Amino acid sequence: MSTPRLSVEPADTLIDVPRHITLAGLAPGETVRLASATVRGAATWRSQATFRADADGTVDLQRDAPIDGDYQGVHGLGLVWSQAPETTGPRELFPTDVRQLLVTNITAHTQAGALEATLTQRLAGPGVTRREVREDGLVGTLYLPPGDGPHPAVIVLNGSGGGINEPRAALYASHGYAAFALAYFKAPGLSDYISNTPLEYFKTGLDWVRREVRPAGGFVALSGQSRGGELVLLLATLFAADVSAVLAYVPGAVVHGGQNAADPAVGRDGPAWLYQGQALPYVWQNNRTATWAPYDEGPEPRRNERAIRTALLDADAVARARIPVEKIQGPVLLLSGTDDGSWPSSVYTRMVADTLADAGHPYPVERLDFEGTGHSILFPFVPTTQLVYCHPVSGRSSSVGGTPAANALADEQSWLAARRFLAQAVQDHLSAHS
Repeated sequence: MSTPRLSVEPADTLIDVPRHITLAGLAPGETVRLASATVRGAATWRSQATFRADADGTVDLQRDAPIDGDYQGVHGLGLVWSQAPETTGPRELFPTDVRQLLVTNITAHTQAGALEATLTQRLAGPGVTRREVREDGLVGTLYLPPGDGPHPAVIVLNGSGGGINEPRAALYASHGYAAFALAYFKAPGLSDYISNTPLEYFKTGLDWVRREVRPAGGFVALSGQSRGGELVLLLATLFAADVSAVLAYVPGAVVHGGQNAADPAVGRDGPAWLYQGQALPYVWQNNRTATWAPYDEGPEPRRNERAIRTALLDADAVARARIPVEKIQGPVLLLSGTDDGSWPSSVYTRMVADTLADAGHPYPVERLDFEGTGHSILFPFVPTTQLVYCHPVSGRSSSVGGTPAANALADEQSWLAARRFLAQAVQDHLSAHS
């Protein structure tokens, strides 16, 4: 019998690249346990699964389903997305410095002994550069692809956790986009809360990107998730001529108040967005049906989505708070999950898609609504097991919904769709402006 071998191909590449994990040289029908461990932030995340070798003495994770373990079915990187932290606490998936490598140690326990291999994931590819931006009142980080450019640009906006979404910006830059991760609260020099955020700040950001980055053909897309998804739709209506395309991850179709990211002095029922010094009408405002009781008093794990649905029962309040997406002047990608625990993003993306269809929107609109998926749609091959978390602003316990397997599938398919969407949007934009 040959010597057992464990291999990972490719061993070291971008985080969104599939890997081929195989074991060879086993006894036919041998049972083998594979385990993974990755240090993420202050915690080690682990997973394990047991496989049975085929008649040739091989195990292929792109072909074989485990007979037991932390995931089911055939998934080439199931050992990564099924990882869970071995200790409770903050759920950081990525290092503070996104240029730091994420190294996963894989161990195979065979009859002949233990075998080890490493799987290295990178958020920033070779030649990607990082620049902190503290100009014109803006707080963010610019990632640029290698080469002189010009490159099409993407502004990346985070959700109700605030901060600077550097991981997604670094990955966009790794695929050829000048990516500006722009903070708007809970970052150095900014408010700790989403309440009363002036939308003119984002117009400054759009102008800064055009002036400093000089994107190819003037192409600037907006990419946002959750509250950032609501925000990119809103900004594309207010500053339509400045926005070339919109990628809205689990967005809102109406303007919301502060919710869990609110300043306690303003309250979660108070406004989130200001324009020209005035609060935009938001769905909780003068709402006859809205109540937080389904969230505050509901069963554990708490689902914010249950409270939001009560606000949507007041048709007049919804109409007042509706984002007028028919004003958008570019293609739109909408991504949502049918089991979103934070708010009903599936309902919201349907509202947006229907409005655009009724208005005869002259640009492509794509809606992907992932069955059984929750609120956390990221990008491929990251752990998806943390379904309940403490909100980083309010500290309240919340469920994002979904299942690890459904969320992992959405992560993979949504990112492929986002890359296709952006590539086509850039091509169409450059053709129209040539």
